[in-house]
This record gives sequence, structure tokens and C-alpha cells, in this order.
Amino acid sequence: MTGRNVPKATLRRYPIYLKALRKLKNQGVNKIMSKELSEQVAIKPTTIRRDFSLIGQLGKQGYGYDVEKLIEVFSNELGMSFDEKIILVGAGNLGKALLNYNKWSYVVGEIVCAFDKYPEDISNLSVPIYSMDELKDKMPEGCRIAILCISTDIQNTVNLLINNGIKGIVDFTHEHFLTPSNVNVRSVDVVATVQELVFETNYLNEG
Repeated sequence: MTGRNVPKATLRRYPIYLKALRKLKNQGVNKIMSKELSEQVAIKPTTIRRDFSLIGQLGKQGYGYDVEKLIEVFSNELGMSFDEKIILVGAGNLGKALLNYNKWSYVVGEIVCAFDKYPEDISNLSVPIYSMDELKDKMPEGCRIAILCISTDIQNTVNLLINNGIKGIVDFTHEHFLTPSNVNVRSVDVVATVQELVFETNYLNEG
């Protein structure tokens, strides 16, 4: 990410643009106008042009934007690459479900392998699966992101991941664990999200 003073609301829209642009490229689209992109992302064309202007002169009036160039720019801004290698830790029911959505709509990369305490009990995975004891030797080169779907020995597993180069963890455990300040953790709590949605829905209905 660059050092420019970009508003947080704008930063939150960057991944939305990137996802849409990569899908458009997949469909063979080479250039796009802000109005056309607006229809893809449900964001006003004026907002899109303003967001883009914070990065630089990305398009030409009357011509639009080069899709390939925009993908490169936003990938650099977000530090994201299609080649990002992700590992799955815990290949139970949730882990298997996540693998069904592998490649993440061609946005950031893909899960390249899984680790589990009992890999011999797991079959029919779309990626190789290894024992946790093999993590040091089987960790993909350059891997920085792990998806954590385990229910036991969580802190020790997190320590092992960090010691082997993991800098970002997507956490489905719902358990508290400690990480150094240079490791980013994003917790996914489906129950809490549903609770918030129920509350907001009821509140809006009452209003």
C-alpha cells in the first residue's frame, strides 16, 4: 500500500473493484468506462472516478480505463497477487466446505494444500493433505496466509504457523489466541454475524 492519505471508505472499495476487474478480464473485456464498471460493482460512476483519481491518471476521457492496467494498479495498492498461496489448517467439514470455493473467484490466489492432525482419516480433497508434523517441510514456498479451522491445540498450532512464515490468519476457531504484532488475524464468526443481522433487521422493521 502506498503512503497516500486515502480515506478508509475508499480503501474498502478497492478490493471490490479488483474482484470485478479480474472477472471482466476473464470474460475478455479489455477496456471499460466508469459507468459500465458502476453496473458491475453497484457504486456510482462519480465515486469510482474520484476513487481512481486518488491513485493517479488511470484513464482517458472518452476512452475509459484499461482493464489490465487497473488490475495491476489495484493489485499493487492492495499488495495482492493472483498467485497468493494459501494453506488450510484443519480439513474437517468446514475446511472441506471452504475448499469447494477454492480460487476465490480468481481474486487473490488459492488454497494449495491442507494440514490436519489425522490426515489418514480424510479423503477426497481437491488439494494434497499432510500431517501437522510435516508442516515445516511441506509449507509452500512464499506462503504467508493460513485459514485456521481447528478446535483443539489452537495456540500451539498458531505458534507453529508463525514460526514457519505465516503472516496472516483467517480464524474460524472462535477461540482466543495470541500473536505477535506483525501478524494479522481476521476472525470469522458466522453466529455473531447472524445475530447482528437479526438485530438490525428487527430494529429496521420496528422503525
